Amino acid sequence: MQMYEQLESIAAENNGVLTTADALLAGVTKAVLSKFISEKQYERVYHGIYLAPDAWRDDAYLTQLRCPQVIYSHDSALFYHDLTDREPMQFTVTAKTGYNPTHLTADGVKVYTVKADLYDMGITEAVTSFGNTIRVYDMDRTICDIVRSRNSMETQVYQDALKQYAKRKDKNLHRLMEYAEKFRVERIIREYMGILL
Repeated sequence: MQMYEQLESIAAENNGVLTTADALLAGVTKAVLSKFISEKQYERVYHGIYLAPDAWRDDAYLTQLRCPQVIYSHDSALFYHDLTDREPMQFTVTAKTGYNPTHLTADGVKVYTVKADLYDMGITEAVTSFGNTIRVYDMDRTICDIVRSRNSMETQVYQDALKQYAKRKDKNLHRLMEYAEKFRVERIIREYMGILL
């Protein structure tokens, strides 16, 4: 029963989410975990990820648990940074070039890829509406991402995001231009900021 208490404690700390990895790390055997999941009627959400019957399903958090190598970007990052008032219809994430996105795209997630040297740039954290922490690109990196992908974005969302960014007191123009240079969108961003600031 002590192992059951450990599992309940782990699930409570993670808003009702229990992973096989966390259970094994706590010294719980797979057999005990399996019995616990069955008895307590946890839902198997993805391979090795289970949700308590009374927990709210936080798909943003669960998606990142399932694929820890993806970072929320583009439309999703705009939403988490309050640079758009539209909740995205689908999650948008970025992974390193070479990542196989088949299972994510099958679930309706839009996946962008970048070279390994650009992948880590600007990673920060955001809190979902369910109180879970996810990894997301910072506001300045997100502006560079949407400028790079402007042809595949809704014009209204794109323009509103740039206007909202320009109004923000917490923007970092120096960092924005550093990112813009690395992403090769410096000229376009200078033009936009020249008009908006």
